Amino acid sequence: MRKLRILILVLVVGAITGYGGFLVGRRELQLQFKNYRPAVVMNKVPILTGKKVEVDFSLFWTVWDKLASQYVDKSALDPQKMVDGAISGMVASLGDPYTVFLPPKENKDAKQDLNGSFEGVGIQLGFKDLPAGRQALAVMSPVEGTPAFKAGVKAGDLILRIKDAKLNVDKTTEGMTIPEAVNVIRGPKGTPVTLTFLRGSKPEPFDVTLVRDTIIVKSATVEFIDEPGLPVGRQVAHLKLNRFGDRTQEEWTDAVSKIYDQGSKIKGIVLDLRNNPGGYLDEAVYLAGEFLPAGRLVVSQQYGDGTKVDLKVNRTGQLVKPKLVVVVNEGSASAAEILAGALQDNHRAKIVGVKTFGKGSVQQPDDFPNGAGIHITIAKWLLPSGRWIDKLGITPDIEIKVDDTATSSSQLETDNQLQKAIELLK
Repeated sequence: MRKLRILILVLVVGAITGYGGFLVGRRELQLQFKNYRPAVVMNKVPILTGKKVEVDFSLFWTVWDKLASQYVDKSALDPQKMVDGAISGMVASLGDPYTVFLPPKENKDAKQDLNGSFEGVGIQLGFKDLPAGRQALAVMSPVEGTPAFKAGVKAGDLILRIKDAKLNVDKTTEGMTIPEAVNVIRGPKGTPVTLTFLRGSKPEPFDVTLVRDTIIVKSATVEFIDEPGLPVGRQVAHLKLNRFGDRTQEEWTDAVSKIYDQGSKIKGIVLDLRNNPGGYLDEAVYLAGEFLPAGRLVVSQQYGDGTKVDLKVNRTGQLVKPKLVVVVNEGSASAAEILAGALQDNHRAKIVGVKTFGKGSVQQPDDFPNGAGIHITIAKWLLPSGRWIDKLGITPDIEIKVDDTATSSSQLETDNQLQKAIELLK
């Protein structure tokens, strides 16, 4: 049986939670017909409030028939695309950018992303709020080592336009959903795509042309740092967590085993959650259990009817005792914010860096027989203290911005956030 997974992801982020659905019947796309009468389909649809609503689909079928009979280019009338478009419009009417219908290709792309391997430019996408209630497509985080990262794309950059001359694509991102943006930005390895960005520190938009590549994102890695000032033979474990995906537990366990094998040599651990866009909720709870004692509250899910479910540590982790500091930035989102916030609220670790992305909703994915899928926001999540950080983010205990002026071949010498984390461990 397929394991139910809950998504806390900014890139493409549930099942319909009502007690009924729309039954609109079937209709063949008739290109020529005479004396037709628009079909009228009435359906009483139970919704979460328990009330019944009469839904009149006569206008839908009238428009369907008019397109079939009158549209000039009959070759453009693709029944499946028309149905997918209608469903997408229905979902988009909720105004939630993280509740999305995914046609088969987009659904496959979403799964590949969580699996950690795909072809593209290496950008995790989300939305940023603008004045007057508007939203803009934004870089939630660039993936380290990818074309976007190497080109200097930064978390928080707004994406205004996407251009691909070879595919004859030149689209503004206004009103574009995340799956639509992913579909345009991704592409075969070796092909170029030009993105128009707007960055807070720059007065004008600017273009960056990126050549797509194969993106392989390892969930967890660890390196050991011999930092001057530590006792002889003592090291800091720099544990980098890039996402909460399909392979996270396996890769996390391997990294933790390497730390555990060092035993008394380890002075402390820096858990690096920078540019982590999130992923599966259960992975965030599982990983929190590596550092927190059994029974500690990690996160609460609060549903639309007011009910709340508490998720607690239910295992004995291997890293409960070592000193711990967490590093975050504006690209740390969703499940990464759950983990960082749980460690902060349980007084297990100090948080270093800058304010996180601020996504406090839970999506549940569901697949359909034809390969399509749907992700629906089913709840908001709360940190152990009861905080809801949606659009607010987590404020670090020690705020420190990246020093862009530092130059060195050593990551440690140029990474002042990592330096500060190690300093706290001393």
